[in-house]
Amino acid sequence: MSVRRGLLAILDQDACYGYQLRAEYARRTGTVLNVGQIYTTLDRLERDGLVERRGTDEAGHTYWGITDAGRAETDRWFTEAETPGGRDEQALKVALAATLPGVDAAAVVAAERRAAHARLSAIDADDDGLEVAAAILREAERSRVVAEIAWLDAVAPLVSAPGSGRTFGVSSDRPRRGRPVRGATQAG
Repeated sequence: MSVRRGLLAILDQDACYGYQLRAEYARRTGTVLNVGQIYTTLDRLERDGLVERRGTDEAGHTYWGITDAGRAETDRWFTEAETPGGRDEQALKVALAATLPGVDAAAVVAAERRAAHARLSAIDADDDGLEVAAAILREAERSRVVAEIAWLDAVAPLVSAPGSGRTFGVSSDRPRRGRPVRGATQAG
């Protein structure tokens, strides 16, 4: 989830000061943000015209409120489906293990699988009287871990089957681009 959009959604409810936003975000998502990240994000949201300063209280807290543009951004976020993105670090790790000589890819998959089962056991043990937000987040994490285990089960035969070794060394082909050695002179 975008921290930026999460803060906008909270501000859509009422004006807040930075530390108050941090507490609301943690209460609603179970994720504690660095207070510096809150203020950096607020500065960027202000720069982009999505929030504005709404004055200070007697303690000196600066209150932030959402603008019409920020409200439209929040509405758009809640009505559009999320597209998972980013790199899948675990898949990259397994792919590298499967292609690098001398790395036991089956052992890598087995270790990842054991760790996933341990996380699943911890998640399943922690279901006593959760508030709705915490229960939703726990179920999301549980579903991700179950899917991770299924994926690891599917790739295990790919990395352990006889003849599956598709390892290869570093290519001797040299890309044309790259950082030149410092102080090197180029022949022309």
